[in-house]
Amino acid sequence: MPQSQISCPRCRQMIPAQVEQLFDVTAEPAAKQRLLGRVSNYARCPFCGFEGPLSTPIVYHDNDKELLLTFFPSELGLPVNEQEKLVGPLITQVMNRLPTEKRKGYLLRPQSFLTYQSMIERILEADGVTKDMLDEQQKRINLIQRLLQVTTPDVRAEIIKENAALLDEAFFGMFNRLIEAAIQSGQQPTAQAMSALQEELLDGSEYGRQLKGQFEEIQAAVKTLQEVGQGLTREKLLEIFIAAPTEARLKALVSLTRNGLDYSFFQVLSERIEKASAAERASLEALREKLLDFTNQMDKALEAQMKAADEFIEQILAAPDISQVVAQNVEQFNNEVIAQVLETKMREASQKQDNARLQKIQQIVMALQQASTPPELELIQALVDAPNEAAMEQLLAANEAMVSDELGGMIGSLMGQMEQQQAENPEAAALLGRLEAVYRIVLKFQMKKNMGK
Repeated sequence: MPQSQISCPRCRQMIPAQVEQLFDVTAEPAAKQRLLGRVSNYARCPFCGFEGPLSTPIVYHDNDKELLLTFFPSELGLPVNEQEKLVGPLITQVMNRLPTEKRKGYLLRPQSFLTYQSMIERILEADGVTKDMLDEQQKRINLIQRLLQVTTPDVRAEIIKENAALLDEAFFGMFNRLIEAAIQSGQQPTAQAMSALQEELLDGSEYGRQLKGQFEEIQAAVKTLQEVGQGLTREKLLEIFIAAPTEARLKALVSLTRNGLDYSFFQVLSERIEKASAAERASLEALREKLLDFTNQMDKALEAQMKAADEFIEQILAAPDISQVVAQNVEQFNNEVIAQVLETKMREASQKQDNARLQKIQQIVMALQQASTPPELELIQALVDAPNEAAMEQLLAANEAMVSDELGGMIGSLMGQMEQQQAENPEAAALLGRLEAVYRIVLKFQMKKNMGK
């Protein structure tokens, strides 16, 4: 979501911030994370150091949980009728997005909150987050803020030692999400400071050292498998498992070779057990139990990821504007599981000849392609489609910043591809001619640009 220029609440200098009033998670699942992660409506001023929430009205909607929440900051000092004028259009927007069958009674009774925190607690409560869990989360947030404010390494080390009980999986998970949120909102200094602090936390806490150890074990496992290379067989894989120096290394190896631990592999292991001596048999049987346990854990985790990916895609398919929601959540599609589930849904819709559903899935695919297409390629396509030289020059003038050696290189690369295909593909030969014409116009325009004409 694009940032706006706002006046810092303290020093009044103009600073960038992501201001958002409607968080409709039914239409856009990522909106929830922006609200809870303080990506939106949160200011960090590089001039005076101010950091805190912005005073802005908020409407939050979740159709699945039947939540329609409103918050209006009291410091704005507006009477109730003026507040309703501001949030009313947002609620109308929510209702207009929903199909008729999903418009329920809760939409007529929005819940109003006097404080921002009470609204957040209501959202989390609907997710099954208890008051005790919220208190623990707040303790971790306070600890992070305290550590970021301390400039002396010795003092930070002492604080880390005193709060060892809070430095657990939940803490590091939250810490990573806050770093990601800082990066996404363009707060690079904050992200860099948090990344540096993360290294201290990994070295200075018991759980952090465990995480670091797990990463090192994965690196060692990757190196072992790379040394074997393409000659890896089930028999060699079994030998690698037997030689694993620690259980952590074994688990790392299993995570990297899960697809190879199939029926045939366990048959090889069973045959090895049958032929083994009594002493070796006990060790191999214990290994088999560990491998079965590890693979079972991984399969359950993957199943949970597949379910979450399925729900994510279904939410997008139900959105009124699929292309817009995809563009707002494009980073989540980098997840391999989501891509796999999307491909499965497309294949199933095609097999069932469900054209309406297939069309929606194809909208997701096209939106992803558009989001991942470099602007230079879009410009080249527009130039190829231009009716004449004058139209091409107008396009180049409108996109002068992109007219560079890189643009010429991309056109040259495309020309090379078409040259290879033209003998077998008449369309490639025709496109080559258009690209050659575009290339000449681009070179001519660039020469004029360089000469200052």
